[in-house]
Amino acid sequence: MGKRSALADDRRRGGGARDVPASPKVERGRADTQPGDLDRLIHERQRLGIVSALAVNETLSFNELKELMQTTDGNLSVHARKLEDAGYVSCRKSFEGRVPRTEYSLTATGRRALERYLDHMEAIIKATRNK
Repeated sequence: MGKRSALADDRRRGGGARDVPASPKVERGRADTQPGDLDRLIHERQRLGIVSALAVNETLSFNELKELMQTTDGNLSVHARKLEDAGYVSCRKSFEGRVPRTEYSLTATGRRALERYLDHMEAIIKATRNK
């Protein structure tokens, strides 16, 4: 068995080289979680910012998101596409006269993923503060 396979098997069984605290209980009856179980797609700073901005705004244009995130066109495009591919964000393209307009909104799937992520983070914070 290769080194990579042994590590993967060890982690699946709950072991591993790192010292992980006991699983905190997540509110709303969700299962126990580990800090490493965070939704990696949302956990990335730019994507968390996009999802959070869309959670409090019905829609945002590409330029509005770019300004809020203080990022480049290419960076925003890449992160928005990943969220769109996951079904967390919907993208609608249209024209205002001859000018293209791209608007983003958070999907129901994206809202649920954000709620799970926030619940998970709250559980981690609570478990850490109680130590």
